[in-house]
Amino acid sequence: MLHKIPLDNILFLDIETVPEEEDFNNLSEGLQELWRQKTEYQRRDEYTPEEFYDRAGIWAEFGKIVCISVGYFSSRNNERQFRTTSFHGEEKQLLIEFRNLLEGHFSQPYHLLCAHNGKEFDFPYIARRMIIHNINIPLKLNLFGKKPWEVPHLDTMELWKFGDYKHYTSLKLLTSILRVPSPKDDIDGSQVRDVFYNEKDLDRIVTYCEKDVVATAQVFLRFRGEDILSDDAILHV
Repeated sequence: MLHKIPLDNILFLDIETVPEEEDFNNLSEGLQELWRQKTEYQRRDEYTPEEFYDRAGIWAEFGKIVCISVGYFSSRNNERQFRTTSFHGEEKQLLIEFRNLLEGHFSQPYHLLCAHNGKEFDFPYIARRMIIHNINIPLKLNLFGKKPWEVPHLDTMELWKFGDYKHYTSLKLLTSILRVPSPKDDIDGSQVRDVFYNEKDLDRIVTYCEKDVVATAQVFLRFRGEDILSDDAILHV
């Protein structure tokens, strides 16, 4: 089935998120209480709500997107290339720019979105943040009324499960066992908050995010039994 999908019909993507506020005390009293309620099960008796707030980026209600990186296959002189670009900065603007990309270039019925754990994280997170910012959700993210086989999403983690719903495999582990160059040579997801708020190094986050997009595309090629991309076939545009 995967071999029947033209690679240039797929938009690969990854997002990076952080807590919406730098510090728990910056939240209103109402949001602080809602945060306590939201995370009670996860915190149990190990962390106070304030101590746990550095993980707020996981939840779309308390986090925000600081980067969306995308990648797509193209051909030049009969040679396969993979081009990446990123939307970053102020959240509402980057969401509008990402929506414009989808509506302008990836809106046809045959177009698909692909991410690692995208069905549980990236796709719903983007849609929720768009609603929060009063941005119309593009068709590729609006799943209301769609049957499972009509959902235009691919998920490399789901493909690796082969129907085993209890199985979680990180992108880092997949790249290791499939002999794909690891994208995790700088920071990991747990450090993005500190790099954004403390180091204020958004460029570093963008680079990290784009590497994840490349890794997802490489894993997808391996699922198809194809050779992975060489470094000179990967371009930032």
